[in-house]
Amino acid sequence: MTGDQTHNEGMVLLLDKPSRWTSFDVVKKVRSVMGVRKVGHAGTLDPMATGLLILCTGRRTREVQSFMGMDKEYEAELTLGSRTPSFDADTPVREHLGIAGITEAKVREVLESFVGTQEQMPPMWSALKVNGQRLYALARRGETIERTPRTVTVHRIEVTAIDLPRVRCLVACTKGTYIRALAEDIGLRLGCGAYLSSLRRTRIGPYHVDDALTIEQLVNRAAGTSTRPS
Repeated sequence: MTGDQTHNEGMVLLLDKPSRWTSFDVVKKVRSVMGVRKVGHAGTLDPMATGLLILCTGRRTREVQSFMGMDKEYEAELTLGSRTPSFDADTPVREHLGIAGITEAKVREVLESFVGTQEQMPPMWSALKVNGQRLYALARRGETIERTPRTVTVHRIEVTAIDLPRVRCLVACTKGTYIRALAEDIGLRLGCGAYLSSLRRTRIGPYHVDDALTIEQLVNRAAGTSTRPS
C-alpha cells in the first residue's frame, strides 16, 4: 500500500505510552506527526501508567470498539501499608497503616482470592463519565457520587516479586477492570491498605507491547526513518 493509500485508509498503531503522558496526549502527538485528524485510542491508560496503547487513524477508527473488547494484561506494583485517595501514586498517601503481621504467604493467599468473576466499583479517580461528568473531575473537587458496580473477571494473578511493602505481579483480566481498584481491594482484604505504585500494560488481546513503537520511533517513522525495534 502506498503512503497516500495508507493516509486515506488509515492504519492501526501499537504505541508504548510513556509515563506522565495522558492517552489524549498520545492521540494529539499522532495527529501532529502523521498529519491526520481522525485518531482514536482503544482503552485509556492513566497518566502514571506506561505500556501498550492501540490507536486507529482515518477509516480504521471504526475498529476501535473491537480492540476495546479484548482482554488485557498488566505488570503491576502494589505498595502495602498505605492508602491514597486515587488508589494509586498520583495522589498523596492519606492513611498509613503499616504492614505488621503481613507475611508473603498471606499476600499470595489474598491475591489468589481475587482470581475469578467479581463485582468491582469504579473508582472516583477515573475517566468514567456519570451524568456527563468525568469522575476524576468531581473527585478533584472533593465530591463523591453513587456509582454502579461492574462485573469483571480476573483470569490470572501471578506474583513475580515480594519485597515488602512492595509486591509485583502480573494481572490478566477482562476489559473494564480497574487495576487501581483491585489494589485498593487487596489492601482492604489484607487489612493493611495498599495502593498501585506502578502499572504497565503489556498486552491487549493478541497484541503485545514488545511490538509497539515508542513516541520517538513514531516521530522517526513519520519522518521516513526506519523505526522497528531491534
